[in-house]
Amino acid sequence: MTAGSYEGAVSSSSGGGVVASVEPGGAAARAGIRSGDVVLSVDGSPVRDVIDWWWLTTEPRFEVGLADVVGQRPVLVQRDWDEPAGLAFAATVFDGVRECDNACAFCFVSQLPPGLRPSLYVRDDDYRLSFLSETFVTLTNLADDDVARIVEQRLSPLYVSLHAVDPDVRRRLVCATVQDEALARFDQLVASGIELHVQIVLVPGVNDGEALERTLTWLAERSTVASVGVVPVGYTSHQSSITRSFEDLADAARILDRIGPWRERMLAERGERWVHAADELYLAAGREVPSSEEYDGFPQYENGIGLVRAFADDWDAALAEAGSARESGTTFTLVTGELFAPVLERLVERAAARVPACAVLPVKNRFLGGNVSVAGLLAGSDVAEAVRAHPGVGPYLVPAVVLNEDGLTLDGLTAEGLVALTGKDVRVVPYDAAGLVRALAGSQGADAPSPA
Repeated sequence: MTAGSYEGAVSSSSGGGVVASVEPGGAAARAGIRSGDVVLSVDGSPVRDVIDWWWLTTEPRFEVGLADVVGQRPVLVQRDWDEPAGLAFAATVFDGVRECDNACAFCFVSQLPPGLRPSLYVRDDDYRLSFLSETFVTLTNLADDDVARIVEQRLSPLYVSLHAVDPDVRRRLVCATVQDEALARFDQLVASGIELHVQIVLVPGVNDGEALERTLTWLAERSTVASVGVVPVGYTSHQSSITRSFEDLADAARILDRIGPWRERMLAERGERWVHAADELYLAAGREVPSSEEYDGFPQYENGIGLVRAFADDWDAALAEAGSARESGTTFTLVTGELFAPVLERLVERAAARVPACAVLPVKNRFLGGNVSVAGLLAGSDVAEAVRAHPGVGPYLVPAVVLNEDGLTLDGLTAEGLVALTGKDVRVVPYDAAGLVRALAGSQGADAPSPA
């Protein structure tokens, strides 16, 4: 479950999918479908989401039930076999995002402060978005019909937050408000050949240690479990039930040492390391992150696992492509979160002869507090305060991950707002390594403000 996963989602009162755009001259346009129409059905079957749309429109000829301000009407879509339908929807699910029924003490959404955008408080637990967007779901709200649909439409892979298999531990962690049948549902999906990527959020003294060992053993016995990600619990200062995670060197090292033998065993048995630790565990333990080959193709990249390695490798590749350093008397200040700042400092120091002079400005997350230290969860107010207090004049390069798709920070500031609050040269640049190198090289973003 991810805070803010569904910003910009649009649904209709009739339950269908709102058409956002229609390709001129395409099959949908020829049939008379227009932007703003609502797709209700295909050949009489209701359309609940884009998955249904894909599933029901494989033939070159199909009837679409539409609704608009006038009423409902059918249209016939005809196309060549290799021609797309030629329309895009305003949202991926049409009947509302299925929300979580659990009451997990460590749920990050429940730890957010009040007054933020409503979309940030959506506690999603929708298997369709797990398939479409790699968000993690608990399976506690799956019904028989849901499992049947997943199997029929081959919604694979899915991303599952399992956390533990011991019943008592699950009761402490998941706090299901309905009967917890997630493990049985999990086995139904395994038996049907659905590939599963699993997340285990570790809470100190609850599901680490022997409980983690039992969970990994249980998962290793299931052939369609494609990867397991082990991440330390994140907590903010807006709650009181969690006061520590695995920030200490000894605690983080203990988790890595427990996972290590599993990685070696699975490499021997399956040809891949299978279980992967979150980047912050390596950083907290003072250990080098694994090589890119050891991430098995980065199956849990969206879960924050392997980002440091990918950035470092891409940084080196981008530097090699950029060639010699640009002559510049300007010192660029790279703004980032506290977690990544030491990594970025080492990369910049190593590349000192090939990039303009750079300083790294780590920003403490006072807005959320707790152990939140990633750049993607920085509030605009914290960025502005850090830049304003910094002795430099700029340019200050802020990674675009600080802003959402609408160009807003967590607390609702825009890039222009950051400039206004600081009175300094603040520029938003791409947050990937190649984009940052291009910005420093002057071909993108460093010579002019970059849009989010």
